[in-house]
Amino acid sequence: MSPSAFKVATYNCNSIRARLDLVLEWLDREEPDVLCLQETKVTDEEFPSDPFAERAYHVVPHGRKAHAGVALLSRQEAHGLEFGLEGIHGADDARLVKGTFGDVSIVNTYVPQGRAPDTSHFQHKLEWFDRLRHYFDRRFTTDELLLWAGDFNVAPDDIDVYDPKRLAKHVDFHPDARSALKRVRDWGFVDLFRLHHSDEPEQYSFWDYRVRDALERGMGWRLDHIWCTEPLAQRSTDCWIDVDARRAERPSDHTFVVATFEL
Repeated sequence: MSPSAFKVATYNCNSIRARLDLVLEWLDREEPDVLCLQETKVTDEEFPSDPFAERAYHVVPHGRKAHAGVALLSRQEAHGLEFGLEGIHGADDARLVKGTFGDVSIVNTYVPQGRAPDTSHFQHKLEWFDRLRHYFDRRFTTDELLLWAGDFNVAPDDIDVYDPKRLAKHVDFHPDARSALKRVRDWGFVDLFRLHHSDEPEQYSFWDYRVRDALERGMGWRLDHIWCTEPLAQRSTDCWIDVDARRAERPSDHTFVVATFEL
């Protein structure tokens, strides 16, 4: 039996209702098998599922009104669904959804941003990563075909931010946040973008709205990721960042990250 192509993407849409047309146009053009969305900012009942169903995409939302929210859009119906992290309740529960597609399990996360290093919100971010590591410990093994995608709200290395010295104490590049992310990565994940683009600088997925002409000036961050276990990484054929989507009309401050596999 010849291998078949499998395409996965992740996108922090910063409100699915505000970005609906952009997402639909991107789906029509790129036709991924699975799209992981973050920061949907809508309840499950109000998620605009109909336009996706018209395109033969199944929708699995897990959201809250005006806060966080994740969703899986897929051509194949997901099974083995899981929502949220153990011990995380309330609005911040809407940050993880897991689904399995054939032999591949996908965990889609929107990691808390953390606000400022001297706040309880930042400690919550570190705790969230710790709980996520326990989640992977309990539910998976490294010889499975497992993919972890989403807005991790951490740039892992100096090459992943436009000014590592200036940003060293930012919550998305703070040493404690990077260490917390590394502990999850050390469970057994491969960073697919760096697998295919090991030393390419200025490869970013986020450009802050508040920074004037951030995209044109190269003032970005690589906060959005697709990581996977080694057996799945061995089947990876490419991973890239679609910068053009950030140039669209009324874009999110993030853009799409895409990975392809031969399964």
